[in-house]
Amino acid sequence: MKRLRRHRDRGSVAVEYLGFLPILLIVGLAAIQLGLVAYAAQQAGTGARAAARAASVDDPDSVPEPGAAGKAAMSGWIAGRSRVSEDGGVATVRVEVPGLIPFLGPFEVTRTATMPVPDSNSASEFEEERR
Repeated sequence: MKRLRRHRDRGSVAVEYLGFLPILLIVGLAAIQLGLVAYAAQQAGTGARAAARAASVDDPDSVPEPGAAGKAAMSGWIAGRSRVSEDGGVATVRVEVPGLIPFLGPFEVTRTATMPVPDSNSASEFEEERR
């Protein structure tokens, strides 16, 4: 009788594993997705700071325009999926992160940075004082 019982239990572990495998894959993809979103947020912050810094420079001929500076500060695949905007020393970077889990995503990450912009009047007064 014991022999029969063992025979019926054969393969049950494989069936249980097959039932658990989709849950395991979804948890793994969710962890990777969280890492991608965190990386994109970090890169977007770096790009926003670089764009704001470029917008705050007194001599615009010495640095690239803010949008180009922001994209240059980010890694390649993030820069290709980003939009950089700047208005008066406030730079905003939006990055679209693709969704790995079906029916979820894409996600958009937004970061903003602010730098003081020199007043054009005070810059011309400074130039006059230097002469």
